[in-house]
Amino acid sequence: MLALRGAPNWKAVFGADFHTYGHRFELLPVLTEEEVAAVERHRGVTFPAEYRTFLLEVGAGGAGPDYGLFPIKPVEPDAPPATDHSALLFRPERTGELAAHQEAEPRRADYGDTAADEERFCRDHHAWDTREDELLDALSEGTLCVSSQGCGYYTLLALTGPARGTMWHDARAAAEGLLPVQLIGKPGRLTFAPWYLHWLNRAERQAHQPPADSVTPRAAGSCSPATPADRTYGQRPAPSGESARCP
Repeated sequence: MLALRGAPNWKAVFGADFHTYGHRFELLPVLTEEEVAAVERHRGVTFPAEYRTFLLEVGAGGAGPDYGLFPIKPVEPDAPPATDHSALLFRPERTGELAAHQEAEPRRADYGDTAADEERFCRDHHAWDTREDELLDALSEGTLCVSSQGCGYYTLLALTGPARGTMWHDARAAAEGLLPVQLIGKPGRLTFAPWYLHWLNRAERQAHQPPADSVTPRAAGSCSPATPADRTYGQRPAPSGESARCP
């Protein structure tokens, strides 16, 4: 991995060199089996096999898609249980529930003009807003946040449920819920190992391109998630929870 630091165009790889956030193609030391098991006990969940193998054989964070992988830090064997809800059931259909809820947002025009109507609208909208916050918070239950794309966008790994082991684009910053990470022209959901290797293959090609032929990295201060050329996202599900691949 560090050999890519010697490539002529390594800084053009998204997330490799960006102020203090760049991963600079550095990986954290691997964890031992005992350390991984302690983290799993702490979180109340067993990591999917591909991610678990990565922690044991490749690194516990660092170089990777987006701005790099968040670190997994060892915990003490007697550490109290985590409170991040990663052991709860991951339900991707909640994005469809969020979409339906947003469509039902109370509109001021549907209420009358009296003070009582104004009060009723404010009461209804407050209840609607509270429920939206609950739905947004519940979306990440049963997941592990593995990386940041910047500007409030993240990539999640499903830890529980039928989608366990698959990668998800967290678009809650745009109030769009979670979208499955997929590759153009390839059916099915993407799991951790293909997601990481797809990034690595692309990073190697880009890092060795002459600078004039490479894609310019995102400018400092710009605000958009990782370039679509790096991966694609399924469309936001309809209320039924079904999704479709991007063209």
